[in-house]
Amino acid sequence: MPMTKSEQARPSLIVSLLPLVSLLTCILSIIIFLGPGAVADYSHYALLGAAALSVLLAAASGTLRLDNLKSGLMKSSRQTLPAVPMLLFISMVATTWMLSGVVPTLIDYGLRFLNPTLFLVTTCVACSIISILTGSSWSTIATIGVAFMGIGTVMGYSQAMIAGAIISGAYFGDKMSPLSDTTVVASSACGVDLFKHIRYMMITSGPAMATAIIVFFILGFNNGTLTTASSGDLTSCLNKTFDISPWTLIIPALTITMIVLRVPTVLTLAGSAMLGAIGIYVFQPEIAAALSDMSAGIMAQAGDLIKILWSETTLTTGHDLLDSLVATSGITGMLPTIALVLSAMLFGAAMIGTGMLATLTETFTRRLRRRTSIVGATVGSGLFLNSCTADQYLSLIIGGNMYRNVYQRFGLEPRLLSRSLEDSVSVTSVLIPWNSCGVTQSAVLGVSTFAYFPYCVFNIMSPLMTMFFAWTGWRVKSLLGSSDESVSALAEELSPAIVKMDAQSE
Repeated sequence: MPMTKSEQARPSLIVSLLPLVSLLTCILSIIIFLGPGAVADYSHYALLGAAALSVLLAAASGTLRLDNLKSGLMKSSRQTLPAVPMLLFISMVATTWMLSGVVPTLIDYGLRFLNPTLFLVTTCVACSIISILTGSSWSTIATIGVAFMGIGTVMGYSQAMIAGAIISGAYFGDKMSPLSDTTVVASSACGVDLFKHIRYMMITSGPAMATAIIVFFILGFNNGTLTTASSGDLTSCLNKTFDISPWTLIIPALTITMIVLRVPTVLTLAGSAMLGAIGIYVFQPEIAAALSDMSAGIMAQAGDLIKILWSETTLTTGHDLLDSLVATSGITGMLPTIALVLSAMLFGAAMIGTGMLATLTETFTRRLRRRTSIVGATVGSGLFLNSCTADQYLSLIIGGNMYRNVYQRFGLEPRLLSRSLEDSVSVTSVLIPWNSCGVTQSAVLGVSTFAYFPYCVFNIMSPLMTMFFAWTGWRVKSLLGSSDESVSALAEELSPAIVKMDAQSE
């Protein structure tokens, strides 16, 4: 049987798998020989190598089309490049919030008023509430999440555990917020009303979040080594180094206000960094004097401020733990992360532009017959797309386009598709080291994805819950009923038509 035009224009399945297999092999080799902490330092080499390999394989197989490659680069860059200025401003926010006393004040108040046993639960719930109100997991983690990292660290919790609680809460809130861009993208890509989509997600997200809270509650009883005496020492050192004042909280209050008012994220982060920079001179004059020549002119002081934002800054507090905690890395500390994001963008562009991603995704959608297998394939595709495109927005859009007709053919509700995509794409992107979300949150929180992965309970439970409820059939409707047998029977009836439609589309 001769190959269709479409099949001639695309690499084979085996060829399409090679770049992804090579990428995973390189990542595993880095982990085995250099340790998990080295992934962030060397993953961009693996991504660039895999991108180059995909182009070379496409050229060798005669399927490379420069127009398609250009189109793939445009698609990938449109979704990824906006993250670069965000990362730059996030590094500035982290620096200015620390030196202006915002984070030290929150740490001081947290040590005084938060129950160490309930710290992880409090962190998870607080981040979820803020993320629901703002619609942004990135903004939540970059602001209040950083403060919780500081509080939890001095309470004796492992940073991986704290990061897991922060990410679980922030991504639950982002997922359930009508203000969230990923929630809007997922619902629109599947043709589902936004609020129907959110209500339907509660069926899986509610149990997943409840599981996370229970786990963090149990962990709280077995972790955290802070005593009253050590707490007093820490707060004493903080107060000697910083002017602890509730006035510093004006900065995060104004930042949250900008987020709630839907000010564009980049402008919000830029404004927050500017407020923090002003706060250094207003709230922490002694630190400002130590880092900048206050007797010099405005231009000289501006130059000193640029140096503070650009490079590493260290302060001596008299406590080793606090010294490492209040140190800032500036923009230079974020540059490796930006390099990784750009490398991931090129890998995604190569997989899209060479047609390898299309070959791989078609494999997921063929021979699907039962409701459980369809939802399972959707979840698997979501994880796969997150790995290939390194971007959750592209993964949501491509996944919606892949499965929208499949769900219609088999009589499954589109809201089942939108929920399955959110459960497998939006919340798992942060678990993949080379995905833009994983790269960013790892850099912001200072914890590798492999370290915080097992503690991101909500993110892990979400895809499991969506498959469980698909298997049980609870609140799942189909044209012929809710059983897998009904969907399978419909698939058998439609099978000849589906084959014909696939042939015509090729």
